[in-house]
Amino acid sequence: MNEEMKIQVVSIDSITPYPDNPRNNDDAVEPTAESIKQFGWQQPIVVDKNNVVIAGHTRLKAAEKLGLETVPIVVADLSDEQARAYRLADNKTGEMAYWDDKLLDQELSKITDIDMNLVGFNLDDIEPELPQDFFEENPDSESDSDTKNYLEWGSNKVLLSQNDIKILDDQFKKFNDGGENGSFVTFLVDK
Repeated sequence: MNEEMKIQVVSIDSITPYPDNPRNNDDAVEPTAESIKQFGWQQPIVVDKNNVVIAGHTRLKAAEKLGLETVPIVVADLSDEQARAYRLADNKTGEMAYWDDKLLDQELSKITDIDMNLVGFNLDDIEPELPQDFFEENPDSESDSDTKNYLEWGSNKVLLSQNDIKILDDQFKKFNDGGENGSFVTFLVDK
């Protein structure tokens, strides 16, 4: 194991993509370029002793797209077989991870000044979590029947009055008639 990683900044022209890279990363180049623009270089490209990319093909393509002249690299002290194995393992282990949607939503809701769509998140697909007391039953409202109406939200059930249902129906009609983009829940929360 390396005791200390030595990051070098080198000419982008001195780096060679691995010609047999089995990973098609073209769809990730634009979001990666945006990430580099927004946050700078936070991960160097890993290369072998001949400056052939082991890990970081997408970052290299993003740097080329941005017209950068230099890139940060780390030269890995690996055998040819180890470099091949690490190249594959680096990509495969990323596929094995998954998102905890609730925590992801919480984190994304705390990011207000950065457009996360630009770095690959489709925020139209993410519904904000409503607080437990989003709908409060009006104790003065009269129910037409003894039937209880619940709005199910994930594992939550929220009791709705007839008045709540009317308000939701009216808001949904406004949402549809207004040709709103995004989700209905986002439309409600933004009101």
